[in-house]
Amino acid sequence: MWNLYEAAQLRVHGEDILDEAHKFTYNKLKLIVNQLSPSLADQINQSLVIPLHKAIPRMRARSYMSFYEEDPSHDKVLLDFAKLDFNMLQERHKKEVGSATQWWRKSELATKVPYVRDRIAELYFCPYTMNSEPKYSTFRGVLSKVSQCLTVVDDTYDVYGTIEELELFTQAIQSWDISYITTLPECYKVLFNTIVELCDEIIELSAGSEESNLVSQCLKQALSDYIQAYLVEAKWCHENYIPTYDEYKVVGAGTSGFLTLILIFIALGGFATKDTLHWISNNNVPVMVNAVSLVGRLKNDLSTHKFEQKRKHAVSTVGCCINQYGFSQEEAYEFIEKDIDNYWKDMNEEYLKLIKYIPRPVLECILNVARFCEFLYTNFEDKLTNCALFEEQIAALLLDPVVI
Repeated sequence: MWNLYEAAQLRVHGEDILDEAHKFTYNKLKLIVNQLSPSLADQINQSLVIPLHKAIPRMRARSYMSFYEEDPSHDKVLLDFAKLDFNMLQERHKKEVGSATQWWRKSELATKVPYVRDRIAELYFCPYTMNSEPKYSTFRGVLSKVSQCLTVVDDTYDVYGTIEELELFTQAIQSWDISYITTLPECYKVLFNTIVELCDEIIELSAGSEESNLVSQCLKQALSDYIQAYLVEAKWCHENYIPTYDEYKVVGAGTSGFLTLILIFIALGGFATKDTLHWISNNNVPVMVNAVSLVGRLKNDLSTHKFEQKRKHAVSTVGCCINQYGFSQEEAYEFIEKDIDNYWKDMNEEYLKLIKYIPRPVLECILNVARFCEFLYTNFEDKLTNCALFEEQIAALLLDPVVI
């Protein structure tokens, strides 16, 4: 039954029998889990919260070692090898976090932007989740910086800037010209310069690719679209405008920033071919990338909705549902959860279609972004806002070695 529940996570649109199997097995496992051995019950409870298909691979591997060790028939040599492998790679990850922390402390973002949030260790989890293999160390190092920078962009548009300032900053990014913001406070210039420096670093690191010029064009366009989406949300907030649910999702997918992150993986992971870049940077965002962006945006909105109603903030998907459809809050939550489930079906379906044309690590990277979001917003918690919810996982994966 547990295996059927896990298999049902791979369903696509139109597989009604698997939809029923998922509901049946979930409810049945909930009923019988307390009758099982403690070890098996812990594994199933973990799966009921986040199934294997939606779990961060390295996090699930870390927990499985503990479960496997409790099995009297476990292979000790195999288990010791797995632990040693985990610890060796963990040492590399520690160094990467250390390098990102050093960059942050020296950066002008940390010293000259008054509203900045220091989230280096937490934000490192995003590139760590996207791919933790040793050969993608450069990617993780760069994306740790980019993730911190995008967090500052989020706070700038969400909390700090006036509409007039944000319009000028958006024009500066879209034209790649700092002259638009010469009259603005210094923090805008620092943010602009940091974005430019990071783009230059990515372009330089991808210079070995035959498509380095195309990488540059795609990256700048992705950042321009990302910034423009934030400006739209800021204007909605300023004007007290409540968009329709679908209207909001178009813009909300853009402010997730995941298109930019995935593009950076393609550029620095050695996958920057003309076909792959055209696929991801086409005028229409690929279905799979749009789906993962909306999983992230909708999960975030569900987790932060109650908190953000306490201050002036752009309406979220919950507010759009309530306003457009006359839902109660509980009905809106249920509607959005069903939408998230459908976006996972989109990703499963697209993965099967694209595997012949797009490199598997790129597709896995996209799925891993969705897995990161599932973990980040489990049980309607926002672990980036409340970092105390994150401490145990950070210690287990990035700090404490597995005891051999």
